[in-house]
Amino acid sequence: MKRKINPFFLVYEFLIVLPIWAVITILAALTTIILSPIFPNSKISYFPGRFWARSICALCFIPVKVYGMEKLDRNQSYIFAINHQSWFDIFTVYGWLPFFFKWIMKTDLRKIPFVGAACQAAGHIFINRESPQEAKKSLEKAKQELQHGISVVIFPEGTRTKNGALGKFKKGGFKIATDIGLPIVPVTLRGCFERMPRNTLLISPGSIEMHIHEPIDVSAYSGENLSELMQRTWDTINDAL
Repeated sequence: MKRKINPFFLVYEFLIVLPIWAVITILAALTTIILSPIFPNSKISYFPGRFWARSICALCFIPVKVYGMEKLDRNQSYIFAINHQSWFDIFTVYGWLPFFFKWIMKTDLRKIPFVGAACQAAGHIFINRESPQEAKKSLEKAKQELQHGISVVIFPEGTRTKNGALGKFKKGGFKIATDIGLPIVPVTLRGCFERMPRNTLLISPGSIEMHIHEPIDVSAYSGENLSELMQRTWDTINDAL
């Protein structure tokens, strides 16, 4: 289905949204770089990122609705497994998921000016999928973070969807969950793909929904039946799309 682009919003996007987006991103990144070493894993160090995410959504006339937060224990660490539809997934999660968490992200993102340095300062975990040895080191770092009461956010598809459909899952995050015994929380994002599909800078105003599902106890899963855990998580996320 072809997207309908409002010509008035298109002018607004390129003359107003993108310049302000760039300024907010730089300011949030610099503030994160300064605050994270001083106030690690605190509301103070997380504030710039959350302000950045919420500001961009507001600027683009994109309200976010969250469902199912009552299913979670704020004192529990989780591995949040989330479908990856567009850049607005990041804004939605950063802006509206009220947990201290670390992203597991591709090493390519480290090259983004300001953003890469901010993510590194905040302790987010970069993973090089082309090097199994480096990927293993990154996953070990993720395990250490989780042992300090921090949650981890993964996009188990590994990349943004091309057509809005849920892709095949990679096993890294699920292996961490079973090794440490932390619950996996499937999360379905709806509307992000329609707001800004892959390979375009054109934004369509409209709502986004974040549906948080019941945490999955991983105690019954191990390396031998990891695929069953992955399939269960995939089905839960997909059923709400």
